[in-house]
Amino acid sequence: MEKAGDKEFVTYIVKSIVDNPNDVLIERTVDEMGVLITLQVNPSDMGYVIGKSGSTAKAIRSLLRIVGARNNARVNLKILEPEQGVRNETRSNHTEDIDKAVADLDL
Repeated sequence: MEKAGDKEFVTYIVKSIVDNPNDVLIERTVDEMGVLITLQVNPSDMGYVIGKSGSTAKAIRSLLRIVGARNNARVNLKILEPEQGVRNETRSNHTEDIDKAVADLDL
């Protein structure tokens, strides 16, 4: 793998597991601490990227360490969380839908 192969590696893995691969944004920066891969995905895909108890994110990070070791580089992954308003807005809309469905039941 070439030196920037870590970015392509993360791109391939993440786009393979999300529902909205066109919304995947990955930036690669290098400094004295090593390589930082910053990942941003569609808010609805966060669960796929993080996984249950963070297992998917941990696995991606472990694989990145191996890719980095092959290139004598320290590679870290930072997953950007969606803005707080987006997450709350989705939750409140879902609650309103449930309330409406219960009201329609005429119990």
